[in-house]
Amino acid sequence: MLSVTPIPAFGDNYIWLLRQDTSSEICVVDPGDAAPVVELIEREGLSLSTVLITHHHADHTGGLPELIERYAPRVIGPDNPKIDGIQERVASGDEFRVMGRRFEVFEVPGHTLDHIAFFTAGIPPLLFCGDALFSAGCGRLFEGTPEQMHASLGKLAALPDDTLVFAAHEYTLANLRFALAADPHNPDVARAMEECQRARELDRPTLPSTLGRERRINPFLRVTDAGVRQAAADHGATDSDQATFATLRAWKDSF
Repeated sequence: MLSVTPIPAFGDNYIWLLRQDTSSEICVVDPGDAAPVVELIEREGLSLSTVLITHHHADHTGGLPELIERYAPRVIGPDNPKIDGIQERVASGDEFRVMGRRFEVFEVPGHTLDHIAFFTAGIPPLLFCGDALFSAGCGRLFEGTPEQMHASLGKLAALPDDTLVFAAHEYTLANLRFALAADPHNPDVARAMEECQRARELDRPTLPSTLGRERRINPFLRVTDAGVRQAAADHGATDSDQATFATLRAWKDSF
């Protein structure tokens, strides 16, 4: 059975660790810092076989050089020459196997132009989405356009309801505070805030979420909802789904 656990890094990053119960081999996703990965490997006698990279930002790639030097893992990531060490450059429609599971690649530009996400079907399905989709939020648009990000989130939102969402940051409470403003009449948002506050008080991660839950609480996936559009209308155009998304993203940037 495949298990997924977080390795905390920096102030709010999660490096996701994938492991089969019957093997000492592991895969990590977006190792921005090598130190916590190395510490875990050495403490537990593990073997790093694979690294998955979603995009080029340093807090997702910074640990690659040391991990490659120490363990020579297979490295899979976007087709971006700025990222040193990627052996298998992948794009939408590509597939590969890791830990006995078949993974599909989605190109999800918006946060960055090279951003990809990794999805594996199964019980349950798993989505490693980097900084594209957060719980109750989405990534800032550093390189892409609102139209690109809206389309990218649409690809991810079409995945099954029970898909576990492994985002790369613990941003959930901040995102829910915005969701309370952007979707003020949504009881699911209020309930999620209570649940996540309790989790953080116990120093537990708020992730993974599920796509079904995100479709209920994430305003960036709810641009067709009348309440979201009404709240966003005070901050910009809401005459289309894309316009509503762009207004929400600009509002969140200054929230």
